[in-house]
Amino acid sequence: MSTLGNFIWSIADQLRGPYRPNQYGNVILPFTILRRLDCILEPDRATVRELAEKFDNPNRLKIEVKKVTGRSFYNTSHYSFANLLKDADGLADNLTDYIDRFSPDVDVFEYFDFKKEILALEKAELLREIVTSFGEIDLHPDVVSNSDMGDAFEYIIRKFNEAANETSGDHYTPRDAIRLLVDLLFAEKDVDLTEGGIIRSLYDPTAGTGGMLSLAEEHLLAQNPEAKLTLYGQEYNPQSYAICKSDLLAKGHDATNIAFGNTLTDDAFRGRHFDYCMSNPPYGVDWKQYAKAIAKERDSAGPYGRFAPGLPATSDGQMLFLLHLAHKMRPAEDGGGRVGIIMNGSPLFSGGAESGPSNIRRWLLENDLVEAIVALPTNMFFNTGIATYIWILDNIKHPDRQGKVQLIDGTSFWTKMRKNLGSKGREINDGDRAKVLQLYADFEDADPELSKVLRNYEFGYWTITVERPLLDEDGNPTVDRKGHPKSDSKKRETENVPFTYGGSTAGAAGEQEVIQAYFEAELKPHVPDAWINWAKTKTGYEIPFSRHFYKYIPPRPLAEIDADLEKQVAKILDLLREVEQ
Repeated sequence: MSTLGNFIWSIADQLRGPYRPNQYGNVILPFTILRRLDCILEPDRATVRELAEKFDNPNRLKIEVKKVTGRSFYNTSHYSFANLLKDADGLADNLTDYIDRFSPDVDVFEYFDFKKEILALEKAELLREIVTSFGEIDLHPDVVSNSDMGDAFEYIIRKFNEAANETSGDHYTPRDAIRLLVDLLFAEKDVDLTEGGIIRSLYDPTAGTGGMLSLAEEHLLAQNPEAKLTLYGQEYNPQSYAICKSDLLAKGHDATNIAFGNTLTDDAFRGRHFDYCMSNPPYGVDWKQYAKAIAKERDSAGPYGRFAPGLPATSDGQMLFLLHLAHKMRPAEDGGGRVGIIMNGSPLFSGGAESGPSNIRRWLLENDLVEAIVALPTNMFFNTGIATYIWILDNIKHPDRQGKVQLIDGTSFWTKMRKNLGSKGREINDGDRAKVLQLYADFEDADPELSKVLRNYEFGYWTITVERPLLDEDGNPTVDRKGHPKSDSKKRETENVPFTYGGSTAGAAGEQEVIQAYFEAELKPHVPDAWINWAKTKTGYEIPFSRHFYKYIPPRPLAEIDADLEKQVAKILDLLREVEQ
């Protein structure tokens, strides 16, 4: 629990009455951001005002401010939290002036509609109290670290959403899950992230409040303080966008790298590629309203467009983000890229052969992009207890991993939390994370109970259509004009034939040979009059994660079960006798 978050939440108590709980965030979040930026700007405020008098052009002023302060943003107002309250009658106007005089890249207050809130607070006679309270908090990064600030934002959002009975899952991902994702993303074999002058780019198309970007940067800088990680992100929720952008501004990043909008319909970084990409997209979210635009893009972009491999069901858009990230990896010829994405179980197996999801899996596996998939513990997220998985993609795999996918069962690596936060009752601590990373590093030498390494083709199968003859009244097969037996649609069945049936390996046997062998051994003995309709054969891919880690638990002995039943029956009879008396 965040101490700072608690303090800020206490300020929200002043809003009771004029504001409903679900409206608190409209005031508290922008004020927290404003106070954070105010504390950062304070030491150089006079210098910036002098520069503003010399340079009218905002672009030139930005360059000059950067030279002097090292920051890419500024504020030229004569107001700050230090003097706002001196003019009591003009507080609302002066605060508005303060907001208006930030550099153009600080657009975050527009997304909170903050000027409207200033007027509403003034009308409710609360503005002076709120400004006074925030003026008493020192939010300078030397006092409140970036990590603590991120924790505070997350705590505030969760508390406001609980008060409004809303979900917080759209806004942020638990930091323990992010840390594992980041560790796996940077766990490339033989890649030295400590070399001097290293420059890398990182992109999150569902940036939320920026937690993934921030923790990835912390990870890299911990390994190499001289490293330069350029952060990029896009976010469609206005408040989350504003928090993310202001957080990166406070850390000295170029705020223009954080874009507002829907990544799926309006890619703000079209044509750009990145060294690392990461995302926790929303699960099971309907994208029907965007379907026409996405289908149009797929058709017009051709075979190399981001959605060319296929489209998932409109009831769940996760795999659209998966395709988007695969498209955003730096090309192999330019050094390659890696992707880390957290999704639920649906993308592993949803859809039959040649459906959109199956075709997406086929494209990823046949292009050897999937490096590893890690099953996370359940009850890891604030708004859902379902099973989730980290996918790691790489378009220049280490030679040891080429043509292979590592599946890691990390469901047992968790620690119980002292207090549940929504649906989250478990966390992955440093020790749990180290165990998963060791399994990843050990690769084919890892514990087979917890790690499996399979060839890409082992996830493939053919769906075949098996026909039976249509019989006449006498029980004889009916035939068409050419003498071929007619099929009975009511008896038609489909079967899935693994690529690996009969020990076949990729290229070792042809499709028809493997399918025919399966048919002769598995079906023909039971339905001798059946035949394969070759024209309807389809190719599919699925990743049956649970099946690979299934552990058979034998049932209890029958005598033991009978004994338990007898005990229960005796208890029931005793209770009935008591009722009769």
